[in-house]
Amino acid sequence: MSTETLVHEYFSSGTLSGLPDGHFIDGAFVAASGGRSMETFDPGAARAFHAFAAGDGSDVDRAVDAARRAQRDWARTKASARGAILFRAAQIIRAEAARLAVVESLDSGKALQEAEGDVASAARSFEYYAGAADKIQGDTFPLGTDYIGYSIEEPVGVTAHIIPWNYPLSTAARSIAPALAAGCTVVAKPAEQTPLTALMLADILFRAGLPAGVCSVITGTGAEAGGPLVAHPGIRHVTFTGSVPTGIRVMQSAAANVTSVVLELGGKSPLIVMADADMDAAVEGVLGAIYENAGQICSAGSRLVVERKVHAELVERLAVRASGLTLGHGLRRPQVGALSSGAHLDKVAGYVEGARGRGITIAAGGERATDPESGTGWFFQPTILDAVRADDPVIQEEIFGPVLSVQVVEGEEEAVAIANGTDFGLVAGIYTRDFGRAHRMARDIDAGQVYINEYFAGGIEVPFGGNKLSGFGREKGFEALRSYTRTKSLAAKIS
Repeated sequence: MSTETLVHEYFSSGTLSGLPDGHFIDGAFVAASGGRSMETFDPGAARAFHAFAAGDGSDVDRAVDAARRAQRDWARTKASARGAILFRAAQIIRAEAARLAVVESLDSGKALQEAEGDVASAARSFEYYAGAADKIQGDTFPLGTDYIGYSIEEPVGVTAHIIPWNYPLSTAARSIAPALAAGCTVVAKPAEQTPLTALMLADILFRAGLPAGVCSVITGTGAEAGGPLVAHPGIRHVTFTGSVPTGIRVMQSAAANVTSVVLELGGKSPLIVMADADMDAAVEGVLGAIYENAGQICSAGSRLVVERKVHAELVERLAVRASGLTLGHGLRRPQVGALSSGAHLDKVAGYVEGARGRGITIAAGGERATDPESGTGWFFQPTILDAVRADDPVIQEEIFGPVLSVQVVEGEEEAVAIANGTDFGLVAGIYTRDFGRAHRMARDIDAGQVYINEYFAGGIEVPFGGNKLSGFGREKGFEALRSYTRTKSLAAKIS
């Protein structure tokens, strides 16, 4: 079914036919043990459009039990055969991209073209780890002629994946794919705001040939489903993407079972523009860094650190462009989509109102908005807060919305100090024509990933993760496979 047909169906009926409404456990969609359901909302219209299973600890037990039963056979499946299944899953994702993208846009509020990019990213993740599956290998140790020493990489076992609401499908893919490639089984819990594409992905994997029980998806709230999952004694690793407070609780729960964790938490990432930068490229980079997905990105370039010589020019150009960006329902392909919920809209608006009350200059935006065609939805104007003090809350705290906070510096040394001036350390961006300067600054900035002259450069091949309160461990690239394997060393006397 084409994208246009699906969009027409939604705007005509208020929903889409055939959406999943149960957990996906042991190869099948099943109702919640307690028979309860909850609603998922279209942020662009601020209304519910579907209901899904509200799970609890009993459902988690079912899924983990299925994963444990499936673990041994999946781990012993030939690595190339595991890779072949992941590659078939990538092919199905591409074949069903239109439906996945429309559902992702509806569930999250993001612009349809962004959702289409996310679907392509998910397919690419499965292609990448399909190729990696038969390249996970051990090492040999030089113990002398009378001994042989070697290591093998084993799957850690059953893994839990807590998926955030801002990038439901692509974030699920980037952790589920390496786990499966390594021979682990998976139980995933998507955010209650955006449950649908994770369920669709589990079904796609099953249709691609993944054995029953190897990948299950449980839906429900974090307290009733996510909490029991990360605390389950059958889980050997947790990959969590979300807020710092929740990440701390996840780590505390996992510690009781000595379960390993990867935490990808918040960010307050600096985007540095030096006076010698290509200003046209910098303008485009800043706009994409903060207004993509309405700023609801952990790695968003939410702080513009700009050299004073070009501060006025750059902010003026950004303000004109930001004020001209179109807002609207995601399925109408606006430049900026909706925020995820009414509560989140209130949070973003509260930060801006606080800044206004403290006398901070609002160079663009600063107000709530609605879809211009329907007059509904949870929207906030693309906003620029200019010349903000380093200790202000809009500099130090993650807003997670389309709000850019500007910090003015005198040169390279101050730019690095300001870039490092928060408790976060996820990513950073640098715009300069001086490559020596760029790499000096990249060396000295405390972040897990640094972009030079293109924000969000890279792809699934490049490891991703943060320092400080932004978490630890790495996703993407071959580095991600380390989270899902454990090294076994062997030594033998042979003479």
